[in-house]
Amino acid sequence: MRLHYHRDFEKRASKLLPAQQKRLACALRLFEKDHRHPTLYNHPLRGRWAGHRSISFGGDWRAHYIEKSDDGAFFVALGRHPELYGE
Repeated sequence: MRLHYHRDFEKRASKLLPAQQKRLACALRLFEKDHRHPTLYNHPLRGRWAGHRSISFGGDWRAHYIEKSDDGAFFVALGRHPELYGE
């Protein structure tokens, strides 16, 4: 699977603490190999995020992406659960 990143996603990822950056990197490597791996908790989103999917990478951290038709994924958002869902 080919991964692409929105610049806002990359900017947010660069500001994560080193431990979170490491977890994100591990999750993205796993995603490339097996995007449905159970530890990613990959699932479709509803509501304002309809059409997107989400993976988890530790605690309440999430990365949202859009599936691309060319066997790729475009990662668009990154944050803690309350930040992304407005809770």
